[in-house]
Amino acid sequence: MVIQIQLRAAEPGDAAAIAAIYAPYVLTGTVSFEFDPPDARAMRGRMEASDGLYPWIVATNGEGRGVLGYAYATKFRERAAYRYVVETSVYVAGAVQGQGVGRLLYEALIDTLRAQGFTQAIGVISLPNDQSIKTHEQAGFRRAGQLREIGFKQGRWVDIGIWQCELNDSTVPPVEPKPFSEIGVVRG
Repeated sequence: MVIQIQLRAAEPGDAAAIAAIYAPYVLTGTVSFEFDPPDARAMRGRMEASDGLYPWIVATNGEGRGVLGYAYATKFRERAAYRYVVETSVYVAGAVQGQGVGRLLYEALIDTLRAQGFTQAIGVISLPNDQSIKTHEQAGFRRAGQLREIGFKQGRWVDIGIWQCELNDSTVPPVEPKPFSEIGVVRG
C-alpha cells in the first residue's frame, strides 16, 4: 500500500498524536533518554515553548489528518552565542517506519531551517542506531563526534553520537534567524 504524505506545521491539536508516536521510543528503547513519556498536555507545552521561532512539522496521511510522524528543532544550548544553531529530532509512527516518512520530514525541516537563516543543525543519536544514522546522513548530516557512556537507561550505559549539518554560511556579523511563524514549512 502506498501512503500519500502531506507535510504541514504542527498544530496544538496534534499534541496527542505526537505524544502517542513518541511514547514507544521512551518506553521500549534507548532512542530517547526520557523515562516517562509526556502526555498530550506536556507535548503541547513543548510545542508552545518554541515561541514561534523553532519549527514543528508533522507528516499526515493524504487527507491532512492522521499524524504519521513529526520533526522539530529546539534551542541547541542556552547561551546567547548558540542562537544560530538548533538541535533537531524526527520521530515516525511504528506502522510507517521504513516508508520514507522520516526522510521527507527531515528534508522539510532542513529546508525550513535554512530559509529561517540558522547556520548549523545538530542531531544527537543514541548508539547503536543504524536507521537514525542513515536518516540523518541522507538529510545532509555528517558525524561530528561521540560521547561515551553518557546516559544510563535500561540497565546499561549508552553512548551518543553527534551529527552536524551546515545549513547556511556563518557570516560576520551573523544574521538573526527568522521565526518559523513567518516562514512556514519549506520544501525544496
